[in-house]
Amino acid sequence: GDVDRVEINEAFAAQFLSCAKELDLDMNITNIHGGAISLGHPLGASGSRITAHLANEFSQSDGKIHVGAACIGGGQGIAVVLERV
Repeated sequence: GDVDRVEINEAFAAQFLSCAKELDLDMNITNIHGGAISLGHPLGASGSRITAHLANEFSQSDGKIHVGAACIGGGQGIAVVLERV
């Protein structure tokens, strides 16, 4: 596909599994170093952790497009797309 890495901040395992199923995510490129459940869910800093992790992945791979996403209370969400130029 067009995306080389995906990072989803999973607040709960069921939330992540639902997103992975609905979006038909490739698990070989999704949360490859673990997500919030295994790495931690830093209050107020999840977006920074996701962005820094995805930016660092550019130095570890030849990927061009990395996508990060996080859920927000009340059914909202946010996403970021990073592109190597």
